[in-house]
Amino acid sequence: MGSAVSLRLPLAAGAHQVGSTDVLVGAGKEGCFFRLFYPCSSSAAQKTETPWCPDPQYLSGLIGIRGWEGRAAQYGASFVLGNPQIPVTWNGNLLPGTDRKPLIIFSHGLGALRTMYSSLCAELASNGFLVAAIEHRDGSACATYHYSEGDSSTSLQEIWVPFKKVQPPMKEFYLRNYQVHQRASECIRAVRILEDIDKGRQVSNIMDSGFSLDAFKDRIDINRIAVMGHSFGGATALLSLAKDNILRCAVVLDAWMFPLDDTCYPHIQKPILLINTETFQTRESIEKIKRMNSEGADLKYLTVKGCVHQSQTDLAFVTGYLANKIVGPQGTLDPHHCLKIHIAYSLDFLQKHLDLAISVPKIEELREVIQSQVICGFPVIKDSKL
Repeated sequence: MGSAVSLRLPLAAGAHQVGSTDVLVGAGKEGCFFRLFYPCSSSAAQKTETPWCPDPQYLSGLIGIRGWEGRAAQYGASFVLGNPQIPVTWNGNLLPGTDRKPLIIFSHGLGALRTMYSSLCAELASNGFLVAAIEHRDGSACATYHYSEGDSSTSLQEIWVPFKKVQPPMKEFYLRNYQVHQRASECIRAVRILEDIDKGRQVSNIMDSGFSLDAFKDRIDINRIAVMGHSFGGATALLSLAKDNILRCAVVLDAWMFPLDDTCYPHIQKPILLINTETFQTRESIEKIKRMNSEGADLKYLTVKGCVHQSQTDLAFVTGYLANKIVGPQGTLDPHHCLKIHIAYSLDFLQKHLDLAISVPKIEELREVIQSQVICGFPVIKDSKL
């Protein structure tokens, strides 16, 4: 019998140590909630790890979506997963300097949460980016929460928002289309909040984690902002491009094109990198992708062999004999190689389209084992079912 299930995230390999903090602006359900990853200074006095699962409610949501119900299931999953840690510094000091850091807004997939892509976000931060990983409040997260004021203006009570399933007779498209528009608006709101922080305006962080957002004053490059997302978050990233010109380009991981309505495609006219896995895309979704950037903006698509849809999440690093039962089938490609591929191609694309003077690995110089896993194009589609 194999080892118990565990989630062990890799240490970011870029030039900088990584810090993270949570930001919640606005107590109600209209508030904006994200985890911010950033390059930080190294200090032995700083806490060097961050919990991956911020609250047991998230674990309940994650396993509930996968068909595990009840408190016993929660305890069982908690027992086998343990309390995984992200190898980043909680509330670490921002890397000293006067330079402004480029910004990436990251949108999670259906049934995920703000920490689900921590390995990817930390890698980007270790290469000099600020990454705001949104936790969406539209019912598409596995769980999230907002606050309700109590009897006094200083008393706040948590209100948890569960994952919203499609309930007959509602058509799934109408729910998901409504959600994707809310999600894109949340991405833009996060940009505005970070813009206020950069300008030194007062931004009240309800999380009150002991970390001062003043550290980011004059340190965010508002002229160099990209949006990134996986699955439903990929569709969110594409729609966000159409909603606000402050976003210059997008990196899209296995986009779920279904929630986007036909009217949005003519308005998506900015550089886009799409990194797909082998089995998720359909002929219909590929045709939708090809309708973007009709005016000639850079549209590049790749397929990574040996990967499944969840290979682009932290769940790729779940190991042990119960792994497939808890998180579903895994890809055949080593998840560390998969992560390296995604970072290398993303950095190459972002350097070009954000006009960055950063050192990135040259794609042609990647190890042969990495290069051999990438197809410049779409995967071979065997059927057209959604």
